Amino acid sequence: MTGSTAASFTADDYRARMERAARTAADAGLAGLLVAPGPDLVWLTGYTPPAVTERLTLLILAAGQDPVLVVPALEAPDAHRAAGAAALTLRDWTDGKDPYAATAALLDTSGRFGISDNAWALHLLALQQAMPGSSYASLTEALPMLRAVKDAAELDLMAAAGAAADATFEEIRDVPFAGRPESEVAADLDRLLRRHGHEQVDFTIVASGPNGANPHHEAGDRVIARGDMVVLDFGGLRDGYGSDTSRTVHVGEPTDEERRVHDIVREAQEAGFRAVRPGAACQDVDRAAREVIAAAGYGEYFIHRTGHGIGVTTHEPPYMIEGEERPLVPGMCFSVEPGIYLPGRFGVRIEDIVTVTEDGGRRLNTTARELVIVE
Repeated sequence: MTGSTAASFTADDYRARMERAARTAADAGLAGLLVAPGPDLVWLTGYTPPAVTERLTLLILAAGQDPVLVVPALEAPDAHRAAGAAALTLRDWTDGKDPYAATAALLDTSGRFGISDNAWALHLLALQQAMPGSSYASLTEALPMLRAVKDAAELDLMAAAGAAADATFEEIRDVPFAGRPESEVAADLDRLLRRHGHEQVDFTIVASGPNGANPHHEAGDRVIARGDMVVLDFGGLRDGYGSDTSRTVHVGEPTDEERRVHDIVREAQEAGFRAVRPGAACQDVDRAAREVIAAAGYGEYFIHRTGHGIGVTTHEPPYMIEGEERPLVPGMCFSVEPGIYLPGRFGVRIEDIVTVTEDGGRRLNTTARELVIVE
């Protein structure tokens, strides 16, 4: 089964998001926001163009002004059907006309604008030509927390995505591992995620034996053998909101060292989770997890940040990393995923999505974090 966020949010929800985004942009000293097709446009309007082409589609948000969506005339009927269409004005343009001049007429031509990270250079350069006095900053740079704090309805969707990923893990632990290539187990993960409601699968990492020492290993032809530690990391979008979880399993009985390393990572993941509370800095989560691994003598083998934000994309701000002093706020959702990676031997990673509550944190993944034995 699959779902649609359009059924979950009303035009009023999208209106409130656009108003908040425009206010936040003004508070940041921006003349407005220019939002191209992609996750920001979906989150703000509920609209996904039928195809991403060279024709300009752009949402214009500015404080004190009604939102305007500039769309090609041939796609205007689709835009009118979007869940948030009633909360904005549509301005269509036809082939042979200059959409950039039409867009410039709606803007402060000497202003500084936040623009979607994934906006095409073709469009940005044309806007600069139409408005030589304008300047731009990527949304991630200018408004990194735009989508970071989820409301109650979004948290429900995040929890449902997490539960679907958990159900996938409970089933994958019962499939055969030994004697099968990583790619086959990855295909099982994809199938199970979709069966549990994911409309999009973003990654299915199956990293066995020495491949587990590569955090972003792509499942390949290596045949999983008894005695292998296997890192499983998988997720995607369910009803438009992300899942991402990691568990490390072992094919047959592990060695004492493998159990010890797994226990250290589990303790580090617990420490990172316990550091989650309103007002704590993002880096505090990273520090708490990293301290456990460093104290056990494996600090040099924890080679990535402790976590990343998640929402309508599976990786977005905020990031749980040293130097990120941004405070945690109730409604933020992010991963807590420490790991140890021993080159040429094996790796271990344990990951939950966590949301900040009024007095701490809540895990959106609840499957066992102990080492699971598979066959």
